[in-house]
Amino acid sequence: MNDSTITLRGYVGADPVVRSVGDSSVANFRMACTPRKFNRATGEWSDGVTQWFTVSAWRQLGENVGRSLRKGDPVVVHGRLTARSYVNKDGLEVNTFEVEANVVGHDLNRGMSSLSRNPRSLAAVAVPPPEHGDEEPQHDPISDWRAPGADPWEQKQTSAEETAPAEETEASAAA
Repeated sequence: MNDSTITLRGYVGADPVVRSVGDSSVANFRMACTPRKFNRATGEWSDGVTQWFTVSAWRQLGENVGRSLRKGDPVVVHGRLTARSYVNKDGLEVNTFEVEANVVGHDLNRGMSSLSRNPRSLAAVAVPPPEHGDEEPQHDPISDWRAPGADPWEQKQTSAEETAPAEETEASAAA
């Protein structure tokens, strides 16, 4: 493959628009990237010329982009770069850069984010039926994944008994 891939860091220029194309969905948004340079002589940072990119994200990535990103969010995008030119209504030739995203995420150098996982599709991890002669049942990855405590990022539920000593400690420390 001779695709040009690129990783961009910038800001979402407008809320993503999600639409259906056949059986798939696609999210499109504009992204602004402004390079910054440090001038050692003056000791100051200066902004370069802002470059704009059109980003498209397909299928599940596109749906997640539509639910997660808003105008002004700092993002990192990795995908395939395409340059396109056309003649606008004033008769001028315009060059644009488009990125078909493989990965989109919030830029955590600029803030915090939290992840809400997509529910797993039962068809995606379905276990094939046992063949005749198999004496041991097949291992079911779905039941392990959904078992309490199996997810290391799962929020731990605290009971009233567990929180009561902590509240007493805080109250005694304040006194």
